[in-house]
Amino acid sequence: MPAGLYRALLTVAGAMAAIVLAVAISSVAISAAGASPQAAFAALFNFGETERAVVNGITTMINRAVPLFIAGLAVAVGFRMNLFNIGVEGQYRIAAICAAYVGTLFTAPAPIQILVIIVVAAAVGGLYALIPALMKVGRGVNEVISTIMLNYIAINLAAFLVRGPFTGVREKGQLTTSTPPLPESAWFPNLNVLFEMFGLPAPRGGGLWGFLVVAILLGLGVWVLLERTRFGFEVKASGLNASAALASGVNPKKMVISAMVLSGAIAGLIGLPEILGDKHNFGSNFTPGLGFLGIAVALLGRNKPAGIAVAALLFGFLDRAQGPLQFANVPPSVIAIMQGTIVLLVVVANEITSRMALRREERRAAQHLGTNTPVEVKA
Repeated sequence: MPAGLYRALLTVAGAMAAIVLAVAISSVAISAAGASPQAAFAALFNFGETERAVVNGITTMINRAVPLFIAGLAVAVGFRMNLFNIGVEGQYRIAAICAAYVGTLFTAPAPIQILVIIVVAAAVGGLYALIPALMKVGRGVNEVISTIMLNYIAINLAAFLVRGPFTGVREKGQLTTSTPPLPESAWFPNLNVLFEMFGLPAPRGGGLWGFLVVAILLGLGVWVLLERTRFGFEVKASGLNASAALASGVNPKKMVISAMVLSGAIAGLIGLPEILGDKHNFGSNFTPGLGFLGIAVALLGRNKPAGIAVAALLFGFLDRAQGPLQFANVPPSVIAIMQGTIVLLVVVANEITSRMALRREERRAAQHLGTNTPVEVKA
């Protein structure tokens, strides 16, 4: 069997085994909470009885998966360089509020308005990620420590800005504060037409976020950049062995800065699906935690865009089930237990399968060397 196919089968088998174990562990947790595991897992797959309910459930799952997919890509770029960019949480928060506010300062044709907002978000996220990158290459500060501290700064700075300089007019009785609403030219068109093509009703609310298209293009771009370009090779080489990379002409410090800034720029886009496709502002109740979940999504997807997409859909599927689980009298915390258990077991399974594949390659190499006969060199 070819080595690539063997490794792929091992990966799939390990992931399936991890999911089965996660289901078993979650069943124990559900039973301990006094609920029925059968009712809980039935609720997981309960999308409703009507077409509109099914469409709404699918839309909620995909909309939840879109920012998680972008977050996973941002984390994966850092992982490729052996950088643990925990600062994705702060980078997307500060980028989201800056982009949302800048988008209210002018009105332009929709393509220009949306493009400017996207560029601002990516620029702010990249610049904020530049800080820990410079600290690492300049003073040797560990990026885990610096990004954790910068997360607190960004989160509290965003909270100050949304209640201060960037705040909009708050209606009487409204408990939350937000930036001024974006003009309609900044509203990203939804993809409800995809449901209408199959004769299905349009989902409620903002519908299927059109930023899904941008996320798909972003995933393809990241894959090409990391897997099919010299830059991607240099990033990976620098992450594996900085000394060897330097000896071959690659500047590891430059790669650290490039990878971290790219990771931050991608992170800056995490909040845009919600801003451009649904709320059209940044509020004090803006969705938190997407950056931290992106770490789990990247680990679950093995830092590959295709795997990250599957992991994001899985997390979106689980998050969507919180409502049905409550109707089945199952604590919503079960979802967090399942997510954490799946990620932990998949990481363990990946390590086991990687070692199995490595041992197989070592045995094949030993057999190959054992069967080779030395070539006599005649003078």
